[in-house]
Amino acid sequence: MIIVIFGVSGAGKTTVGKMLSEQLGWRFLEADDFHPAANIEKMRNGHPLTDEDRWPWLDCLRKQIEQLLSAGENAVLACSALKRAYRDRLRVSDEVKFVFLRGDYALVEKQLRSRHGHFMNAALLPSQFGDLEQPRADENVLTFELGRTREEIVERIEAKLNLVGRG
Repeated sequence: MIIVIFGVSGAGKTTVGKMLSEQLGWRFLEADDFHPAANIEKMRNGHPLTDEDRWPWLDCLRKQIEQLLSAGENAVLACSALKRAYRDRLRVSDEVKFVFLRGDYALVEKQLRSRHGHFMNAALLPSQFGDLEQPRADENVLTFELGRTREEIVERIEAKLNLVGRG
């Protein structure tokens, strides 16, 4: 199984994803690590990525997901996956589960500003919310509201996906 933790920058995808993968004993993947240098530089300089910037990156992530599933490996992937088309690109089988970390602008901005050493420019948060397409019921996405502790969110993800004791 591949669990994709998604949401806007600053929502806590990496923190929740790492905690979940550690508890399960699964591999953790940070989607940002798969961006080409040009994308990272663009974001560092305060310029939002376009769909054209993102498609090669998403294709790379899709190949990674396919390889993991073919090898029978479980993993947690932290990835923005802001638009439905992006999530559809990553949904290679029913073994890919999506978890949306949803929070209001003020809460996410506070979390983003408290983060240090990341290339994501806080000035890009409006573009993140602008690009975000809330998941629809037919996408079969689990949604968790921010504002709880990371531990509570991880526990709820494990319970909803019936992962308790599967680590």
